[in-house]
Amino acid sequence: MKTIAAIETHAAGIAALRRDVHAHPELCFEEHRTADLVAQKLSQWGIPVHRGLGRTGVVGIVKQGTSERAIGLRADMDALPMQEFNHFAHASRHPGKMHACGHDGHVAMLLAAAQHLAQHRDFDGTVYLIFQPAEEGGGGAREMMADGLFEQFPMQAVFGMHNWPGGAVGQFAVSPGPVMASSNEFKITIRGKGGHAAMPHNAVDPVPVACQLVQGFQTIISRNKKPIDAGVLSVTMIHTGEATNVIPDFCEIQGTVRTFTLDVLDMIEARMREMTANLCAAFGCTSEFEFDRNYPPTINTAAEAEFARQVMQDLVGPERVRVQEPTMGAEDFSYMLQAKPGAYCFIFNGDGDHRAIGHGGGPCMLHNPSYDFNDALIPLGASYWVRLVEKWLAPQK
Repeated sequence: MKTIAAIETHAAGIAALRRDVHAHPELCFEEHRTADLVAQKLSQWGIPVHRGLGRTGVVGIVKQGTSERAIGLRADMDALPMQEFNHFAHASRHPGKMHACGHDGHVAMLLAAAQHLAQHRDFDGTVYLIFQPAEEGGGGAREMMADGLFEQFPMQAVFGMHNWPGGAVGQFAVSPGPVMASSNEFKITIRGKGGHAAMPHNAVDPVPVACQLVQGFQTIISRNKKPIDAGVLSVTMIHTGEATNVIPDFCEIQGTVRTFTLDVLDMIEARMREMTANLCAAFGCTSEFEFDRNYPPTINTAAEAEFARQVMQDLVGPERVRVQEPTMGAEDFSYMLQAKPGAYCFIFNGDGDHRAIGHGGGPCMLHNPSYDFNDALIPLGASYWVRLVEKWLAPQK
């Protein structure tokens, strides 16, 4: 690996910042302390700061030379609403809040890159350092864009990075096309007529209708969707009834749909609506159908993904840059990629050996109460950011 020596020199100090952020997790749009820390460090390094986009977002601006070309680098800042199981010194001090997805590490890697870029400025153009709130369900990327992110800070491309389980430290993954899925939620209420469970002929029971509907939904995936197209339809909640001898008035079904394309998503939603309305009518019930589209699919543009791959290969060698296996998880960086060319990559975080014994066994999985970001990634991730900038904004001959 060819990490930058100056970044390695400051890595311990940045790791201390990361652990401070980990100990003080903040949820969607509550990242005031984290934003203050980020803004303070950027200002300390002579980087102009803009605050307030997406409520708690921070944008640092590093300029050098005369070129009008610009690149955006994005890190998310928010934590998850879950209880941490770790007991190390930097464990969460706020019950029910935890950095279980490594956003503290994403902040640290971008801060390390910012420090180096401010001190060395071996490029010609502008770097926008985007510290984004509310990735975990709040759509912070969308909110920053709604507040004028790309209008106030015009850039030709934007890049994101996420730590990822399943590979050794020193490996990256990036690929063109869809790399993360759209995230969507549905809620269906089936209304019948309640009655005595011993006299079902006097009622209109919504429960068997719900059972058939759940089974029917699986045929959308297996019979309406092309087998080569990816799609997931999961019913995760069924709520109904209050007593064993009472047929309920209604039954509520909820769940999620994930796809890599909007065409497949459109088809699934349309078939779900049709199936719900027609099946309920056939059984004498009525229905209410809600379908909320949350994050769109994260789709890397081909040229930018290839550009990122070349930077990674120069940094760690071709054998350590893997094909990015798409995941059905979702990411609100997708909004940025709808507006700008760019690429979202994975940096692998090892198998959990960086954690002390007693702080959770097994792989260091995301959204796990025993998770902790691997600080060994900080100099590597920061070096990738810096080399990406230097190559993208190389002086034009």
